[in-house]
Amino acid sequence: MNVRYFKKKVALSAIEYISKNSVIGIGSGSTMKYFIKELSSIRSFIIGAVASSTISYNYLRELNIPIIELNDLNSCIDIYIDSADEVNFHMEMIKGGGGALTREKIISTASKKFLCIIDESKFVKTLGVSFPLPIEVIPMALKFVINEIKKIGGISKYRNHFITDNGNCIIDVYNLTINQPVSLEKYVNNIPGVVCVGIFAIRKANILLISDINGVRKII
Repeated sequence: MNVRYFKKKVALSAIEYISKNSVIGIGSGSTMKYFIKELSSIRSFIIGAVASSTISYNYLRELNIPIIELNDLNSCIDIYIDSADEVNFHMEMIKGGGGALTREKIISTASKKFLCIIDESKFVKTLGVSFPLPIEVIPMALKFVINEIKKIGGISKYRNHFITDNGNCIIDVYNLTINQPVSLEKYVNNIPGVVCVGIFAIRKANILLISDINGVRKII
């Protein structure tokens, strides 16, 4: 069994959390691609899906799943489903490895529930030890933001040849052990030029599904 097997398994388990006539927020990444494929089998069961990235949007359209724009909704999204790069025991996480962190944070915050689906390799004790922290930055503020991050010990690496769906750039920050995710999320978000930081602690998951050799376990 490899990582793909565990991703498929947890994606299939997430289908059980879809209610009839609901609006689904859709995240990004390889695990979510498996979920979207599973969702296509019950597309007539839901009202539609709100995509967090161009890639997810295109895959939803390819599979004829109804797509809804967030601005067209008069109420909250029923449930947001997404994976993560790292998740701790408190269901706080790092996201943004695929660069869609800003839209993912918007849609997750606009949802009644957040279901996070991961394989066991993403479940960690402390955030930031094994995976860098992505930050979306307005291009003209790039050097300023890098210098501000350096003040708290972060080592920033510019993500070459990558532009977000919002037209911005990404820096990946190393050398941060994130023991207080909420505080750091607030601090980085307040740096002028930062569009979004990839810490999801203020809006963390409500339910976490973890796939491993023993099956899929749930944390709430």
